[in-house]
Parts: sequence; structure tokens; C-alpha cells
Amino acid sequence: MLKALGIFQRATPEHLWRMLRPEDRHDRCTRDTLNALKETGMVRVERRLKSGHQLWVLTEQGHKEAEGLLPRNVRISALCKQKYDTKGRLISGQGYDEHAAAVTLTAAVLTGAGYGTPLSWQTEIAHKLPYGYTQYADLTMRAPDAGVPAMLLEVDRVNEPVDELVDKLRRYTDWFELLAPKADPNKEMAARHEQLGGKVQQFRLWSRLYPASSREGYVPVAFVFTGKTAAQRESRMQRLEQAAHRYFAGEPYPGQDAGITAVDYNQAVPVVVTELERITADPAGAAGKVWRRLGREEWQTLAEALDNPDGDRLYLVQWREAKRRREEREAAEREARRPVCARCGAKFTDERWEYLLGRGRSWGDRTDELCGPCRDEHFARLEAERVARREAEESAAREAAEAEVKKGRGLFGRRR
Repeated sequence: MLKALGIFQRATPEHLWRMLRPEDRHDRCTRDTLNALKETGMVRVERRLKSGHQLWVLTEQGHKEAEGLLPRNVRISALCKQKYDTKGRLISGQGYDEHAAAVTLTAAVLTGAGYGTPLSWQTEIAHKLPYGYTQYADLTMRAPDAGVPAMLLEVDRVNEPVDELVDKLRRYTDWFELLAPKADPNKEMAARHEQLGGKVQQFRLWSRLYPASSREGYVPVAFVFTGKTAAQRESRMQRLEQAAHRYFAGEPYPGQDAGITAVDYNQAVPVVVTELERITADPAGAAGKVWRRLGREEWQTLAEALDNPDGDRLYLVQWREAKRRREEREAAEREARRPVCARCGAKFTDERWEYLLGRGRSWGDRTDELCGPCRDEHFARLEAERVARREAEESAAREAAEAEVKKGRGLFGRRR
């Protein structure tokens, strides 16, 4: 219990029950534990929320105790000190109590659905930007066993301008694009120029701080809405989707064949939205189809919403199909250019065509218009004619010689 309160600024018994003992049917055990810790001076009640729940926080003694219990890599929340007015009267907790309670409830319902453990969460993680601004994430979740290596969550009680939510996405995008220390900007630029989105990320700062994911794109950002009416929450999600399109939509793959509809998400922020009211009403809780990826219409599970079926996987399939069509088209065009024999009308074989292309056309050589068999037949006929002429000439020469011999003999075969 002290560990959970050490991570989160404030929590109610219901929040802690959902997070630490989701198998229980009510929060009685959690309330009993809190009361026991209160008697030892570890925790105290800061105020009562509008919902009727008591908001519990650590005392200074409990804060020190929790700090010793938490692992070194887990950031402990700031101590909620008691404040008094000028007359020495205790001032009830004000400010972001309702927001802090919503943040803790978000972590509770997600943990209860199997997304990590209480130690998987961090609050108010700073993302420093070079222009002097620091973007704080309400929650940072790491649940690798559930297929979510890292996710940043923003809890909105429908009381901030939508423009501020869009600005958060802009600042997150700016931070995701920061180069890591000692990263070579020329290599990063070359990888980006070659459209190697996955390789670009190895030069970025965020890839050194957050675990790698098998999905393309930056670390996903989730907006969890709560409060007001369902219609107001729905309107807010639609307005955010319209205004923040440039940050989550991805880009078409450049310079590719027609028929490729896949989207390049490597330089985009996967943005999902949900509602605490929708999560708590679903029998499966946060594990149900209570998440919507901006840019899509259907409600999905978190794993489905974060997946990119229209991303790199679809591109590979479509690229192979486009390559096959291109090769077929080029083969058909090549076949249309294939020479035809001037004698028999048969198409040239690849060997005969490649031979002529490599040798170049011999002007005046009509055999270039013949296919291989006709060319062989042509030269065979020429050879036969040449042999026949030679034989005829040799035969005529013999006959002439014999006639000359006979002419030189007498009537009785003697020479005169």
C-alpha cells in the first residue's frame, strides 16, 4: 500500500483496491489497511472528493518509508504537505485533487486489466524540449507482458481547451524527433532521405529512454477522458481527431506504384482515446474494446488499437503485388517488341533476340530478319548451292579435260 501511495500523488481506497486487489469484491480490505497505516502515522486523509470518496496521501513519515521500499528506478511522488492559513487553521487539499484522483483511477483500472503492476507506472515524467518547455506526462506505463513496452497517458476531465491537447501532441512530437547525444545527424538525415523509418529511430533520444516496440512509430500517447456528459466527451474526441490529424495520420509511401494504400507510420505518434466511464462500464474493463485509435472508427482492444495492419506489413504485401504486376506489364511490353521472322512469321527466341541486340543490326544483312531455324536453313541452302556449283564446275572441268584428251588422240587412239 505504501509503495502504491509512494508512486501516485493521491489515491482513494477504491483506486488502491482496483490496483492492488482487483480480485476482491469491494474495498473493505484496502480501507482497513489504510486505517491501520493511519494509526501508525504513515498516511492521512487529505480531503473528501465530490464523489464521496476520501483522498488519502502519505505523511512525511510514510513518504520516507515508501521511498525506502521502492526500487531505485521508480520515481516517488512529491510529498503532499499540510497547509495552514494565517490563523493556523488546516487548509483542505485543493488544486488538482480531482485530476490526481482521475490519474490514479486510470492506473488502477489498467493494472486491474493486466497492464503491468503498480511499479509499471510513473507520474509526471518530464520531457524537456530545447526551447525551454518541459512536457510532463500524467502517467507513463510499461507493460511489456501485455504487449505495451511503453505508453504515455494524459488524463483530461473535459476542462482544458482542445487546442491545449493538440499542443501536447505537438510537443511530444518535437521531443520524439530530438537526436540522442552524440548521434550523427548526417547519418540520421541519410536514413530519413532513404525512407528507412525504422533505422531513423536509432538516432533519436526517445529510443534510448523507452523500450523498443515491434510496432512502427513513436511511443503511443493515450488520452483518457472523464467527467461531464458522454456527448461532451464524444465531441471532445472528435475535435481532437480533427485538429491533431497531422501528428498521428502518417504519410503515404513516396514514389511507389499505384495500388499501394499502406501508410508509413514510422514518423507518427500513435494516439488512442478512451473514457474512464466506458472502461468501468465494460465487463472486461480496460481489456475490452474500449479504445479507439484516432483515424479509425471502431472501438478496439488496446493491442488492436496500437497495431498497424495498414502499415509496414500491408506495404510489404502490396509492394510485392505491385512488383509482380510491374514485371508482368514489362514482360508484356517486351513481348510486344519481340521481332517476328520475315519468312515463317515465328517470334524470335530470347537467345536469338539477345544475340542481335548485343551485336547490333548489320545493315544490308537480311538474315537479321530471320529467326534462328530460318537463318540456319538459309545458310544451309547457300552452302548446298555453293557445293553444287563447285561440283558442277569440277565436273565441267573434268569433262573438258577428258574431251581435250580425246581430241588429241587419233582414230585408233594414238597421238598424232
